[in-house]
Amino acid sequence: MQRHASVFASYSSTTTESKYLDARIKTPYNRRTGLMVKAFITIFVLSFAFVGKATAQDFLPELVKRIKPSAVAIETFDSKGTVLSRGSGFFVASDRIITNRHVIEKAARVEAHLLDGRKIVAKGVLAIDGEGDLALLQIDVPRPFVSPLPIVRNVPQEGESIVVIGNPFGLEGSVSNGIVSAVREISGYGKIIQITASISPGSSGSPVVNMAGQVIGIATLQAAEGQNLNFAVPSDRIAQLKVSEVQTFTAMNSEAQKNKRSGAERLYSQGLAQLSRDDYQRALPFFERAVEADPNYAEAWYQAGYCYGAVGRHTEALRASRQAAKLRPDWAASFINIGVSSYALGSYKDAADAFRQAIRLDENEPETHYLLGTALGKQNRTDEEVLEYRRTLVLKPDHPQAIEKLGLALFKLKRFAEAATAFEQLRSYKPDAKTYNYLGESLLETGKPDEAIDALNTALGYDSEFAKARFNLGRAYLKQGNKDLATMQYEMLRSSKSDWADRLYVLINP
Repeated sequence: MQRHASVFASYSSTTTESKYLDARIKTPYNRRTGLMVKAFITIFVLSFAFVGKATAQDFLPELVKRIKPSAVAIETFDSKGTVLSRGSGFFVASDRIITNRHVIEKAARVEAHLLDGRKIVAKGVLAIDGEGDLALLQIDVPRPFVSPLPIVRNVPQEGESIVVIGNPFGLEGSVSNGIVSAVREISGYGKIIQITASISPGSSGSPVVNMAGQVIGIATLQAAEGQNLNFAVPSDRIAQLKVSEVQTFTAMNSEAQKNKRSGAERLYSQGLAQLSRDDYQRALPFFERAVEADPNYAEAWYQAGYCYGAVGRHTEALRASRQAAKLRPDWAASFINIGVSSYALGSYKDAADAFRQAIRLDENEPETHYLLGTALGKQNRTDEEVLEYRRTLVLKPDHPQAIEKLGLALFKLKRFAEAATAFEQLRSYKPDAKTYNYLGESLLETGKPDEAIDALNTALGYDSEFAKARFNLGRAYLKQGNKDLATMQYEMLRSSKSDWADRLYVLINP
């Protein structure tokens, strides 16, 4: 759910909570022997890493040789035998091949070309994942001749080396390699993998394989507005396919012509390709066309609302998100979108109501509790605001924004000791001028001027121009009974022509 927060923060960039919405740690070991052991281990690990890197490159030809027979070229034909498209695929079982759904669209016959030159006609379709652009085909091949590729459901690491075996422009069995450049979480959909390995027409459906020879994803090429968008669908979606009785390609396409959802899913998939690059402006038209094609497509309404919000069209975002919630009333994500859109439009009560509904559907999502807290704060319902931040931190103790907002809410309620505790915790995540000023103010209010002075001097060490921290430092010196040092802070504020200078002067000279 984090991306809910990251996209819609553009709604109101001046507030603390909106800055958070726009975004979406280790004990030292100081003993001498510990340091020596740690240094030895570090050198060993680094040495092993360099050796491992070289070894991986050295064994790349052997890896390709091992996995290449499991990859196939896909060629599709219409009812008259005319070639429609070419793509790629791979064996996941002795009689099953994965490819992209768009590769087999409108086909009456589908052939799989094996590495040894054999061409085998696929029997039909066993499963479709329209949003993931996947199709599972049944094909009969003698078992000794096929070695299925192993599938891993774990999310790959960014920077991990990968190999793609595909058939770009009909060049069967072509190899490209690269790395996982990013793993993105697309709100309302799931994870998507960006890769540096080139994917050209004909490579759609290729296996993306790690250096252990395991499939981590299925390469997909989406062409839109002159762009080639290369990404991979995580292999975990293969395990989620709902396999049914084999269906002929003719029957599948006949059903697709009657079913509005099929065409809408194709548009949805293209929109996802743009979202993989955080290009909301380009993604939006695909989701708009998807809901035109199938007005009952809740997921497309959701993504349309998401993109509307990202580009600042908040009223339209609210309308689309409400439609998604109407179609899928049990989907918490839609209510989060409604809440964020309402918040952006200044309807804080509506925002809080939407976040509460999302929590009823999924009470274990920390971000939703945090967002509810911000909406309650806008309504000056501070006690309830504090409760939501505490609930956030029970679910996610390392949530710095919730810690900061909790401290500010407690300070507002004049619960200064509790506020100081929150800001002490915040230092681990945000050791900056603002955090130390918050801490200094809280300590000052609890009657601890010495500790407050230390915190406020640290704040000024981070930012010597931070006028409020200097004002608070002057106050702390006065509490300590040191009028001369307080006057020095006043003179510095006056020389910088800060509005805080007169406020401090009044305190020094009541």
